[in-house]
Amino acid sequence: MKKVGIIMGSDSDLPVVKKATDMLDSLGIGWEAHVYSAHRTPVQARDFAVGARKNGFGVLIAAAGMAAHLAGAIAANTTLPVIGIPCLGSCLEGLDALLSTVQMPSGIPVATVAVNGGANAALLAAQILAVEDKDLAAKLDAKREKDAQKVLEKDAGIAERLKA
Repeated sequence: MKKVGIIMGSDSDLPVVKKATDMLDSLGIGWEAHVYSAHRTPVQARDFAVGARKNGFGVLIAAAGMAAHLAGAIAANTTLPVIGIPCLGSCLEGLDALLSTVQMPSGIPVATVAVNGGANAALLAAQILAVEDKDLAAKLDAKREKDAQKVLEKDAGIAERLKA
């Protein structure tokens, strides 16, 4: 199975990225994570993206806040799917990062999840990989069923809670 490459613009993005790595681990998907900045280490970020396919990656996730150019910089240097995670910043509650990540020019797509959406980025990466992996697709189906059961269990108990 291909692995997932994860790039974060700063180690301050680690709590968001941890949600992604935990989800990938739970699905048995290998990953590799790095801190590369679109602005401070553009050569390293570019080199990672350019070599990603050759190095066994099937999907890349880029997490960054504020100007959040990282996902776009990565996408500009590979044709692998890139998923951007806009991270909550100190000024605009992540709106700046969201808009920077989602507003890509035609020809350089970046799939974008919610602000701080590390778990969903991992799930989207898994869904992309599952197109060619029936075992992974089955794991995703099982996860969906388990998640649905949790909601139905809560539904079953809500009437009693409302009576109290």
